[in-house]
Amino acid sequence: MGAKRKLQHFAEMKTFPNVSEFGFGQLKEGHPLRGKWHAEFFKNENPIVLELGCGKGEYAVELAKRYPEKNFIGIDIKGARMWYGARRALDAQLPNVAFLRTRIDFIEACFATGEVSEIWATFSDPQPHKPRKRLSAPIFLNRYKNVMIPGGIVHVKTDSVLLHEFTLETVAQEKHELLMSSADVYGEKEKLDAVLTEIQTTYEKKFLEKGMKITYVKMRLK
Repeated sequence: MGAKRKLQHFAEMKTFPNVSEFGFGQLKEGHPLRGKWHAEFFKNENPIVLELGCGKGEYAVELAKRYPEKNFIGIDIKGARMWYGARRALDAQLPNVAFLRTRIDFIEACFATGEVSEIWATFSDPQPHKPRKRLSAPIFLNRYKNVMIPGGIVHVKTDSVLLHEFTLETVAQEKHELLMSSADVYGEKEKLDAVLTEIQTTYEKKFLEKGMKITYVKMRLK
Protein backbone atom coordinates (compact mmCIF):
# COMPACT_ATOMS: atom_id res chain seq x y z
CA MET A 1 0.00 0.00 0.00
CA GLY A 2 1.37 3.40 -1.02
CA ALA A 3 2.11 6.12 1.52
CA LYS A 4 -0.55 8.40 0.05
CA ARG A 5 -3.23 5.74 0.34
CA LYS A 6 -2.22 4.96 3.93
CA LEU A 7 -2.59 8.61 4.84
CA GLN A 8 -6.02 8.67 3.20
CA HIS A 9 -7.09 5.63 5.21
CA PHE A 10 -5.84 7.13 8.47
CA ALA A 11 -7.68 10.36 7.78
CA GLU A 12 -10.88 8.55 6.84
CA MET A 13 -10.77 6.33 9.92
CA LYS A 14 -10.85 9.40 12.16
CA THR A 15 -14.36 10.00 10.82
CA PHE A 16 -15.55 6.39 11.34
CA PRO A 17 -18.01 6.08 14.24
CA ASN A 18 -16.89 2.50 14.91
CA VAL A 19 -13.17 3.29 15.42
CA SER A 20 -11.34 4.77 18.41
CA GLU A 21 -7.65 5.24 19.20
CA PHE A 22 -5.79 4.99 22.49
CA GLY A 23 -2.17 5.94 23.05
CA PHE A 24 0.53 6.10 25.68
CA GLY A 25 -0.41 9.64 26.66
CA GLN A 26 -3.87 8.45 27.77
CA LEU A 27 -2.72 5.66 30.08
CA LYS A 28 -3.14 7.65 33.28
CA GLU A 29 -6.81 8.43 32.71
CA GLY A 30 -7.66 5.27 30.73
CA HIS A 31 -9.83 4.90 27.65
CA PRO A 32 -12.99 7.07 27.81
CA LEU A 33 -15.13 3.96 27.24
CA ARG A 34 -13.39 1.83 29.87
CA GLY A 35 -16.21 0.25 31.85
CA LYS A 36 -18.75 1.87 29.53
CA TRP A 37 -18.51 -0.12 26.30
CA HIS A 38 -21.87 -1.79 26.94
CA ALA A 39 -23.76 1.33 27.94
CA GLU A 40 -22.24 4.01 25.75
CA PHE A 41 -21.03 2.29 22.59
CA PHE A 42 -23.00 -0.90 21.99
CA LYS A 43 -26.00 0.23 24.05
CA ASN A 44 -26.74 -3.34 25.16
CA GLU A 45 -25.48 -5.87 27.70
CA ASN A 46 -24.46 -8.51 25.18
CA PRO A 47 -21.08 -10.26 25.75
CA ILE A 48 -18.02 -8.45 24.40
CA VAL A 49 -15.53 -10.47 22.33
CA LEU A 50 -12.08 -9.12 21.38
CA GLU A 51 -9.99 -9.99 18.33
CA LEU A 52 -6.38 -9.21 19.22
CA GLY A 53 -3.94 -8.34 16.45
CA CYS A 54 -6.98 -8.14 14.21
CA GLY A 55 -5.23 -6.94 11.04
CA LYS A 56 -8.05 -6.38 8.56
CA GLY A 57 -10.59 -7.55 11.11
CA GLU A 58 -11.76 -10.64 9.29
CA TYR A 59 -12.74 -12.49 12.46
CA ALA A 60 -14.35 -9.49 14.15
CA VAL A 61 -16.55 -8.78 11.14
CA GLU A 62 -17.45 -12.35 10.20
CA LEU A 63 -18.15 -13.41 13.77
CA ALA A 64 -20.36 -10.34 14.19
CA LYS A 65 -22.42 -11.45 11.20
CA ARG A 66 -22.83 -14.95 12.63
CA TYR A 67 -23.48 -13.91 16.23
CA PRO A 68 -25.61 -10.74 16.37
CA GLU A 69 -26.23 -11.51 20.06
CA LYS A 70 -22.58 -10.69 20.82
CA ASN A 71 -20.45 -7.54 20.48
CA PHE A 72 -17.01 -7.63 18.83
CA ILE A 73 -14.00 -5.33 19.04
CA GLY A 74 -10.97 -5.72 16.77
CA ILE A 75 -7.72 -4.44 18.30
CA ASP A 76 -4.48 -3.67 16.46
CA ILE A 77 -1.81 -0.98 16.44
CA LYS A 78 -1.63 -0.94 12.63
CA GLY A 79 -4.43 1.33 11.51
CA ALA A 80 -3.84 1.10 7.76
CA ARG A 81 -4.97 -2.55 7.78
CA MET A 82 -7.73 -1.95 10.31
CA TRP A 83 -9.39 0.45 7.85
CA TYR A 84 -10.56 -2.52 5.75
CA GLY A 85 -12.42 -4.18 8.61
CA ALA A 86 -13.92 -0.95 9.87
CA ARG A 87 -15.09 -0.04 6.36
CA ARG A 88 -16.62 -3.48 5.83
CA ALA A 89 -18.46 -3.29 9.13
CA LEU A 90 -19.90 0.11 8.24
CA ASP A 91 -20.89 -0.98 4.75
CA ALA A 92 -22.60 -4.08 6.19
CA GLN A 93 -24.33 -1.90 8.80
CA LEU A 94 -23.11 -4.07 11.66
CA PRO A 95 -23.92 -2.32 14.95
CA ASN A 96 -22.11 -4.97 16.99
CA VAL A 97 -18.56 -4.30 15.72
CA ALA A 98 -16.00 -1.73 16.87
CA PHE A 99 -12.29 -1.28 16.24
CA LEU A 100 -9.69 0.00 18.67
CA ARG A 101 -6.27 1.15 17.50
CA THR A 102 -3.90 0.60 20.40
CA ARG A 103 -1.17 -1.64 21.80
CA ILE A 104 -2.44 -4.91 23.27
CA ASP A 105 -0.24 -4.16 26.27
CA PHE A 106 -2.73 -1.37 27.11
CA ILE A 107 -5.76 -3.66 27.30
CA GLU A 108 -6.29 -3.09 31.02
CA ALA A 109 -6.48 0.66 30.44
CA CYS A 110 -9.15 0.14 27.78
CA PHE A 111 -11.46 -2.35 29.54
CA ALA A 112 -12.70 -2.70 33.11
CA THR A 113 -12.77 -5.88 35.19
CA GLY A 114 -15.43 -8.27 33.88
CA GLU A 115 -16.12 -6.23 30.75
CA VAL A 116 -14.85 -8.84 28.28
CA SER A 117 -16.25 -12.36 27.86
CA GLU A 118 -14.08 -13.90 25.15
CA ILE A 119 -10.82 -13.26 23.27
CA TRP A 120 -9.50 -14.40 19.89
CA ALA A 121 -5.78 -14.15 19.06
CA THR A 122 -5.58 -14.87 15.35
CA PHE A 123 -2.18 -15.38 13.68
CA SER A 124 -0.27 -13.15 16.05
CA ASP A 125 3.51 -12.77 15.82
CA PRO A 126 5.08 -15.93 17.33
CA GLN A 127 8.00 -13.85 18.59
CA PRO A 128 10.59 -16.64 18.22
CA HIS A 129 13.21 -14.82 20.33
CA LYS A 130 10.91 -12.96 22.74
CA PRO A 131 8.56 -15.45 24.44
CA ARG A 132 7.29 -12.84 26.93
CA LYS A 133 5.81 -10.91 23.97
CA ARG A 134 3.73 -13.83 22.69
CA LEU A 135 0.02 -13.15 23.11
CA SER A 136 -0.42 -16.43 24.99
CA ALA A 137 2.45 -15.73 27.41
CA PRO A 138 1.55 -15.64 31.13
CA ILE A 139 1.93 -11.86 31.31
CA PHE A 140 -0.71 -11.43 28.58
CA LEU A 141 -3.04 -14.11 29.96
CA ASN A 142 -2.97 -12.27 33.29
CA ARG A 143 -3.89 -9.04 31.55
CA TYR A 144 -6.79 -10.76 29.82
CA LYS A 145 -7.93 -12.29 33.11
CA ASN A 146 -8.02 -8.81 34.66
CA VAL A 147 -10.57 -7.56 32.11
CA MET A 148 -12.57 -10.75 31.57
CA ILE A 149 -15.51 -12.32 33.32
CA PRO A 150 -14.62 -15.27 35.60
CA GLY A 151 -13.84 -18.27 33.41
CA GLY A 152 -13.40 -16.18 30.26
CA ILE A 153 -12.56 -18.06 27.04
CA VAL A 154 -9.40 -17.45 24.99
CA HIS A 155 -8.90 -18.83 21.45
CA VAL A 156 -5.44 -18.99 19.85
CA LYS A 157 -5.31 -19.76 16.14
CA THR A 158 -1.91 -19.81 14.44
CA ASP A 159 0.26 -21.31 11.72
CA SER A 160 3.24 -21.41 14.12
CA VAL A 161 4.09 -24.77 15.68
CA LEU A 162 6.28 -22.86 18.13
CA LEU A 163 3.41 -20.68 19.32
CA HIS A 164 0.97 -23.60 19.42
CA GLU A 165 3.25 -25.73 21.60
CA PHE A 166 4.17 -22.75 23.77
CA THR A 167 0.48 -22.03 24.32
CA LEU A 168 -0.23 -25.62 25.38
CA GLU A 169 2.73 -25.54 27.78
CA THR A 170 1.55 -22.23 29.25
CA VAL A 171 -2.00 -23.53 29.76
CA ALA A 172 -0.61 -26.50 31.70
CA GLN A 173 1.93 -24.52 33.72
CA GLU A 174 -0.53 -21.75 34.65
CA LYS A 175 -3.24 -24.33 35.41
CA HIS A 176 -5.81 -22.90 33.01
CA GLU A 177 -8.41 -25.28 31.58
CA LEU A 178 -7.66 -26.68 28.13
CA LEU A 179 -11.00 -27.00 26.34
CA MET A 180 -9.76 -27.96 22.88
CA SER A 181 -6.57 -28.32 20.89
CA SER A 182 -5.85 -29.15 17.25
CA ALA A 183 -2.51 -29.38 15.47
CA ASP A 184 -4.30 -29.41 12.10
CA VAL A 185 -7.56 -27.47 11.97
CA TYR A 186 -8.34 -28.30 8.35
CA GLY A 187 -7.40 -31.94 8.78
CA GLU A 188 -9.78 -32.23 11.74
CA LYS A 189 -12.47 -29.80 10.66
CA GLU A 190 -15.25 -32.37 11.09
CA LYS A 191 -14.58 -32.30 14.85
CA LEU A 192 -14.29 -28.53 15.21
CA ASP A 193 -16.51 -25.47 15.12
CA ALA A 194 -17.15 -24.46 11.50
CA VAL A 195 -15.98 -20.87 12.12
CA LEU A 196 -12.41 -22.18 12.41
CA THR A 197 -12.34 -23.05 8.70
CA GLU A 198 -15.12 -20.91 7.27
CA ILE A 199 -13.52 -17.64 8.44
CA GLN A 200 -10.03 -17.07 7.04
CA THR A 201 -7.69 -14.16 7.61
CA THR A 202 -5.47 -12.72 4.88
CA TYR A 203 -2.43 -14.36 6.47
CA GLU A 204 -4.23 -17.67 6.83
CA LYS A 205 -5.00 -17.84 3.12
CA LYS A 206 -1.32 -17.28 2.32
CA PHE A 207 -0.23 -19.95 4.79
CA LEU A 208 -2.71 -22.45 3.34
CA GLU A 209 -1.46 -21.77 -0.18
CA LYS A 210 2.00 -22.77 1.04
CA GLY A 211 0.63 -26.02 2.48
CA MET A 212 1.17 -24.97 6.09
CA LYS A 213 -0.98 -26.45 8.85
CA ILE A 214 -3.20 -24.21 10.95
CA THR A 215 -3.42 -24.94 14.68
CA TYR A 216 -5.87 -23.99 17.40
CA VAL A 217 -6.12 -23.86 21.19
CA LYS A 218 -9.20 -23.01 23.24
CA MET A 219 -8.75 -22.37 26.95
CA ARG A 220 -10.71 -21.20 29.95
CA LEU A 221 -8.75 -18.86 32.19
CA LYS A 222 -8.61 -19.89 35.85
